[in-house]
Amino acid sequence: MAEFTVYDETTAPEASRPYLEAAKKRMGFVTTLNGVMGESPELLAGYNALAEQFGKSSLPAHAKQVVLITISVENGCEYCVAAHSTIALRTKVPAEVVEALRAGKQLDDPELEAVCRFTRLVVSGRGWVDDAEVQAFLDAGYTRRHVMDVVLGVGMKTLSNYTNHIAHTRLDDAWQDQRWTRP
Repeated sequence: MAEFTVYDETTAPEASRPYLEAAKKRMGFVTTLNGVMGESPELLAGYNALAEQFGKSSLPAHAKQVVLITISVENGCEYCVAAHSTIALRTKVPAEVVEALRAGKQLDDPELEAVCRFTRLVVSGRGWVDDAEVQAFLDAGYTRRHVMDVVLGVGMKTLSNYTNHIAHTRLDDAWQDQRWTRP
């Protein structure tokens, strides 16, 4: 197994340092994910830019968290499932929603279930989603812009999920309470 360094804002390559400093201000610490990404300033910058844009996207706040957890479960990313479960709970996503997402079960909330289902189809189909499924997502009250916002979330999470798979990123203490193991 290749070893990857977990950088911080003082040890990272010079071009990565501003991104890690910003992450530390935003989160209170440099996550091991960001620390690993620090190896490539371009990856770190790209991931952070996509995360910022996804945060500004038109999806409702709870739907954004559903998207992020769903992608991470589909990709089997133990790090991101734990991190986003913690963040979702902190942002008042109901615990039963988080637990259902982590278990791959259907959600009781029809609007959140629609975004979960559509996201799952985008990931599992590698973007090839049947037109009827796109229409079902639209019929559930979402818009074409929401479709594209889900694609943005998939792009962002694919970067982090794949980084974690390759680097075997250590789970931060902040996410330990929501540790998750892929089935």
